[in-house]
Amino acid sequence: MTEFEWPWQYSFPPFFTLQPNADVRKTQLDAWCSLVLGWARKNNVGQIDVTGATSMVVFRNDSISRALPADGIRVVLDELAKRGNLEWTDKTKRRGYIFWRSVREWGQQIYQWAQDTSRMNTVCTLFEINQGDETAGQEFHGLDGDILIKALRALEVAGKAELMDFGDNQGVKFL
Repeated sequence: MTEFEWPWQYSFPPFFTLQPNADVRKTQLDAWCSLVLGWARKNNVGQIDVTGATSMVVFRNDSISRALPADGIRVVLDELAKRGNLEWTDKTKRRGYIFWRSVREWGQQIYQWAQDTSRMNTVCTLFEINQGDETAGQEFHGLDGDILIKALRALEVAGKAELMDFGDNQGVKFL
């Protein structure tokens, strides 16, 4: 596995201070959103907790002794939410799901896998989809469990899947 490639801005001290000029701030927020999504994708991060965000490597560069302050992190996360790449899990906006792919796109990938592997009209456990050996090469392998459920629910709404509950286990039937 290759290491995450930090963009040049990550080593540029002013990047860690939100700029007051609207045009510069827009460009800066574009770069922050791209950085957070790329980092989350590379590290398979599906949720973010705002209370611990100030200590996350994505928001701090110890090699230049700079960190985005908590209010700056909030601005970046709110921008990601505005763009549809973050969904708050609570009204206090303390925790959120990070989407480097939309729920619909995840659902489409999973459905394509089900078609390609002859899983139509059969039941698969969520563990099998998320952690099974047969999905090891798929991008959705290891996907955050809540995001996986959201993707499968999107398929269910589209009439392509049916979620099932077996007590201690959940499954899905692809239609």
